[in-house]
Amino acid sequence: MKIAILSRNRRLYSTRRLIEAGKARGHEMHVVDILDCYMDITSAHPAIWHKGDKLENFDAVIPRIGASVTHYGLAVIRQFEMMGVYCMTESVALGRSRDKLRALQLLSRKGVGMPKTSFAFRVHNTKELIKLVGGAPLVVKLCEGTQGRGVILAETVKAAESVIEAFRELRAEFLVQEFIKEAGGSDIRCLVIGNKVVASMQRTAQEGEFRSNLHRGGSAQLVKLTPTERRTAVKAAQTMGLQLAGVDLLRSSRGPLVMEVNSSPGLEGIEGATHKDVASAIIAFIEENAKPHQNRTRGGKG
Repeated sequence: MKIAILSRNRRLYSTRRLIEAGKARGHEMHVVDILDCYMDITSAHPAIWHKGDKLENFDAVIPRIGASVTHYGLAVIRQFEMMGVYCMTESVALGRSRDKLRALQLLSRKGVGMPKTSFAFRVHNTKELIKLVGGAPLVVKLCEGTQGRGVILAETVKAAESVIEAFRELRAEFLVQEFIKEAGGSDIRCLVIGNKVVASMQRTAQEGEFRSNLHRGGSAQLVKLTPTERRTAVKAAQTMGLQLAGVDLLRSSRGPLVMEVNSSPGLEGIEGATHKDVASAIIAFIEENAKPHQNRTRGGKG
């Protein structure tokens, strides 16, 4: 098969592992920087060029789209979909997962457990937002933040009011969420491929930090999931429409709660913690499922 990885840096661990896994299974692997792509949008023959070469005869695409280039990345994925190329992460699913408010609304509609969350436009609703999530301590989270950036723990109501008002002054969109104390500064990353959790790890925040992201100095170790946690992770990924997802769960007194669904999960941390060959599992899924015009969306908004 001829497979394209949409990545801005071929030296990144996840991109390198996908190249290695694909080549080991006999496939032709190409790395395509979406920002070097330009598109011919015609009614009958949509096409994509990359650094002067027309991208043709690809069997599958693995999008690895960074948050800062989501908008253009979606356009490139839609173009591949219009060309009938199988995309492991579809444009509609990626767009849903990157809009944190939309993602939470979809999870809520499907009855997936998640922390109490509130959202408002006007700053005079601050006290009501705090009340809706059960008061302080609480978490204020920027809608555009990634890897733990833009996530603040407010331990008192006064601190929460100050943070919310500061974000409002900056015209930033944010969510207010309840703080799950019993999680103890830990969360669980579940790597979902298709309808199965193929690997999972528990991430624990370093001392003095409440964010467990590995980019923030957190540590990771293998963890055994309960059947409920597995079902929750798969349901969250399917709600977004993602065939590949990193689902972050919190263990709470009322069961597993979905904190976030990541459409471009990194492989380094989870492969290191679990010693599982996740990259090969991704390629194997593509081998089984990649067919022309197989995507549910074909370049539409969804």
